[in-house]
Parts: sequence; structure tokens; C-alpha cells
Amino acid sequence: MRQAWMIGAVCAVVITVGGCSKSTPKETTSAMEEPAQGPTNRVDIPPAVRRNLGITFATVEGRRVEQTLRVPGRFEYVPTARREYRTMLPGRVELLVDQFDRVEAGDALFVIDSPAWREMQRGLTDAGATIERLGTRLESFGPLRQAHHHHEQQLERVIDLREDRVKRLEQLAEAGGGQIAALSDARDAVATARAELSETLEKEAELIADQQATRADLDAARTNRDFLLDSAGALLGLTSDELLDEVDTPAGRTTKWRAVNRITVHAVEGGVVETLGMTNGAWSDQQAPVVTVVRPERLRFHAIGLQSDLGMLRDGLLARIVSPSPTRASGAIDLESAMEGTLSLGLTGDADERTVDLYVRPESLEPWARAGVSAQLEIVTDASASVVLSIPKNAVQRDGLTSVYFRRDPADPDKAIRVEGDLGIDDGRWIVVESGLVRGDQVVLDGAFQLMLATANSGMDQGGHFHADGTFHAEDEH
Repeated sequence: MRQAWMIGAVCAVVITVGGCSKSTPKETTSAMEEPAQGPTNRVDIPPAVRRNLGITFATVEGRRVEQTLRVPGRFEYVPTARREYRTMLPGRVELLVDQFDRVEAGDALFVIDSPAWREMQRGLTDAGATIERLGTRLESFGPLRQAHHHHEQQLERVIDLREDRVKRLEQLAEAGGGQIAALSDARDAVATARAELSETLEKEAELIADQQATRADLDAARTNRDFLLDSAGALLGLTSDELLDEVDTPAGRTTKWRAVNRITVHAVEGGVVETLGMTNGAWSDQQAPVVTVVRPERLRFHAIGLQSDLGMLRDGLLARIVSPSPTRASGAIDLESAMEGTLSLGLTGDADERTVDLYVRPESLEPWARAGVSAQLEIVTDASASVVLSIPKNAVQRDGLTSVYFRRDPADPDKAIRVEGDLGIDDGRWIVVESGLVRGDQVVLDGAFQLMLATANSGMDQGGHFHADGTFHAEDEH
């Protein structure tokens, strides 16, 4: 007798006889009545019953069960899936996004109001002023050197004239008509002019040295400004040329780096905001994490295999990621929802646990694939092996010592045929069917246990049926 094991279902499944009537006194069966129908291995499963009892079907498949290794694992993000955005400078942080917001490349994430940024702006201002001052001074060396050169030429002409006068006075002195005092004064004048020329040449040499020193200082100032621009560009995410572009402000046109009062951090690539490292408006130190953005599609499957299976495992093997529970029930992950990829073995193993890491990057993702979700990895160790007919192991039920499954009647989809299984090996999820099925047949998956209970020996021998409330009623003995 099976009584209250399915209370709550709505429809009836007739197993051997049709209706159920109120109990009546037993009467002797008339000789004219037809004999009652004997036990049958067929179960009525009309749509209403399938819907209310949650019956689903799985199709017989050709699989390499013996060559399939099954290991558990979970999804995780690849190392490049996350991008962390930190504060580059200490300051007050204003968040512009919330957790789980989807952002695109270029979207603003948060703003930093930092005194250190203003210090950098002051450094850029000082560097610009230094460059301008040194540039002006360097330009002045041209006219100065030209004036010195003109002075040298004048002194050389004066020296030539005074030397000519000395020669004439010397000739007069030799002729006995010259004045010794005048000759002495002329020679002194020549010496004085030559001394002035020497001072002028010395000053020109100093001028040349000053010019070279000024040029070196100007180069250093420009280099310093370039470094400051590069640093500012790294903070703002702009190039040096972009920082020097002019923009309109309420105070007039100015360079972009002058116009920035607060630093806005933008997303480098799209994704989903995974975590926020601080509260809105908090004061942050330098290098503090603020926003972490993750690319949900950058997933891999991380499974744990046994080191004893290393003889069968190698990089490049075909692998499938399947849901942990083989079912087709409504709301659950469907049995056929799987992701394919190729196997990659980890570089190291665990000597204590005697395991090895296995990784698979799916070619495409199913909607249920998320970081942290557990699943199973099917690894085909020999793709050249022949396939055999298989059904989900959950479709097979134990009735005492007998393994049974329910084949959907190809001639009547509203009936299921109870079959005592001629089964082979299994891989933990699929089991080989040696006979009784052909490719394309369907077997009951969800609901097979209820059908097994309803068709167990006690019920089959006596005959019986389901009430509208889902409870099974065996026929009264005559």
C-alpha cells in the first residue's frame, strides 16, 4: 500500500485500471463479466500529471562513458578580470558609482579633492616661470655678444692708430727731431688700449660661459616641467600635449592642467563595480583602494583532480563544464546546459592532498556561469574511442535488487514503459545501457522515483491508480 507520499499533486495517473469508486460490498463475479486486466509495465503520464508531478525526460545519447573522467570544481575570475582603482594622492573622495553598477570605458568612478594636486600645479607654475625667465635671459645674450664684438673691433682700430703714431714718433726721434715725452705718452696709450681689449675679450668669454650655463638651466627646467606634466598626466589619464591644450574657464582661457581643480578617475574598460573600498566623502591616504571593477565574462573553471589520474591527463584534452545536478526540472539548471573548452593543467600540485589543479576557459558562457558557482568537469581522456548509448544515472532507480528506468513509449508519448535495466559502467553521471533503448529514445529523469514507487511489485501485482490528489490507491482484493 502506498498512501500519503504524494499529497499535494493535482492530477491522476492510471496504472492498471481506470477510476476509483466508493467501497461496496463484495459480490460474486458474474460469469458474463469480462476478466480484469492483468498487471502492466506501462504507466499513464498525461500532460496534467507530468506538469503536477514535475516529470521531465532525457534523450538517450551516444557518449564515451568509460573514457570520461569527472571532477568537481567551481568558476573563478581569471587574474586579468579585475581592475582596481586607487587614490593616487591623499585627499577627500567622492564616489560617483554604486556597487553592482555597470560601467563603460571612460565613465567617471570617483573624484579626489587633494591638496597635493595643488602642490603639483604650483610646481608646474614655477617650472613654467623658470622656463620663461631663462628663455628671456638666453635671448639677451645675442645682443650682448654683438655689442662686445663691436667694442672689440673699435679697440683694435684704436690700437692700430696708436701704434702708427708710435712708429712716426720713433722715426722722428731717430732723426733727432722728436719729443721723448710725446713718444712715451703714445706708447702708454697703446698699452692702455690693449689692456682694454684684453678685458673685453675676457668679458666675452664670461658671457659665452653664462650663455651656455643659462642654456643648460633652461634644458633642465624644461625637463623638470616635462616630468611634472608626465606625473600630472598619469594622475589625470591625459597626455602631456592634452594637458597643454587651452580650455575655456570662467576666468578666461588657460591650459587644461590649470583648469583642473579636482581629479576625476575614469574607468579604463567596461565592467561591473564589484566592491567599494571606502565610504562616500571619506579622507583617503595615498594608494588606498576605492573601486574594484570586474569583467564578469572573464571566467575560467577551476577543478581539482587526483594526482593518480595524471597518466590520463594532459593539456588540450576536450572538456565540458556541466551543472552539478543532472535535472531538467523547472527553475533548475538544465541537464543539457554545458560549456566546452580545452583542459590546461596547473603548474603545481598539492603534495598533502595529492591533487592537481585543472583549468578550463569556456569557449562561451551559459547564463548560470558565475564566479563561485560549483559545477562538474567532464574530461574525455580518449576522443578516438567509440560512443555507447547512455542515459543519466539519476533516471535509473533501485526497486529492491532490480535497477529500473522508464522509457517514454515511442508510440504513445503519454505513457511510460517500466524497463528492468540491462546496464553497464557509469561515470558518476551517465550510465551505459546495453539493450532496451535506441538513439533518440527518451527516458524519465525527474519523477522516475515516484513512478518506481507507483509501479513497485506490491502495486503492480494488485493493480491500482492515482487519486486526483496524487496519492496512490491499490485495488481491493476480490
